[in-house]
Amino acid sequence: MNYTLHQLHVFVKIVQTKSITKASEELYMTQPAVSIQLKNFQDQFEIGLTEVIGRQIRITDFGMEIYTIAERILNEVYAINYKTEAYKGLLSGRLLISSVSTGKYVMPYFLTDFLKENSGVDLVMDVTNKAKVVGCLEKGEIDFALVSVLPEGLNIQEEILIDNELQLVSNMDYKIHKTMLSKDDLEQESLIYREEGSATRKVMEDFFNKRNIKIRKKIELTSNEAVKQAVLAGLGISLMPLIGIRTELASKRLQLIPCKGLPIKTKWRLIWLKNRKLSPAAQQYIDFVKRKKEDIAAKNFVLKKK
Repeated sequence: MNYTLHQLHVFVKIVQTKSITKASEELYMTQPAVSIQLKNFQDQFEIGLTEVIGRQIRITDFGMEIYTIAERILNEVYAINYKTEAYKGLLSGRLLISSVSTGKYVMPYFLTDFLKENSGVDLVMDVTNKAKVVGCLEKGEIDFALVSVLPEGLNIQEEILIDNELQLVSNMDYKIHKTMLSKDDLEQESLIYREEGSATRKVMEDFFNKRNIKIRKKIELTSNEAVKQAVLAGLGISLMPLIGIRTELASKRLQLIPCKGLPIKTKWRLIWLKNRKLSPAAQQYIDFVKRKKEDIAAKNFVLKKK
């Protein structure tokens, strides 16, 4: 056998994403290049690692065993690199973070300076929905998770970063009522929801359920960006975190709809398992956040009061 570390890396990413397309995006490679690397890797085994069912790629039982070994090999390679950096007196290691999708508007600001100051630290960050974020945290696959709603049943520590405010939003063609939107008005609207498992979806459903509001027309989309584009296009209105639409509000492409009970206010939190022993890189990072979070928030997230 003559497989390369690059082929192992590609195969591991395919298993983790269960998709050639998603793997190519995360590896910054073209889809054909990923497919070629996978084929070259698979050709070295007499037993299949993957199979295609319909349009979906499935990892065989043998493939999963190879994945476990490949991941272990890559981790040992990372360890060699980090040990070398440590001997040179540099902080090194991998920082593993999972963020809910809207957190992509928050997390980078709390990482930039830390990574600039510590070039020996590699960042691995996954942006997905809350259910997957909590699953990764629970299984100990990550150091930290960024959430706006605390998960239940986990013994965690938290560091609050900034406020999270949700408002009802429309495009500029929507005619704002002279008074606040009533229950009857809301029940006639087309509401755009996030997918099941999203924290924003849960907040939205809780808001309507507590007020016994029966939404008749729903549109479901799988990302905050997709919801924003749908609202801009006039497909409906939605309850959205302001953190993701600051530019559109400032440029008057979106507007806030007055509605009783809004805004809903939560907090953006960096959380981690209480019993998890943090790596030196992870410990240094949380120390950095505690020292710098107020400055970062003041510089990047101060919203003008209405």
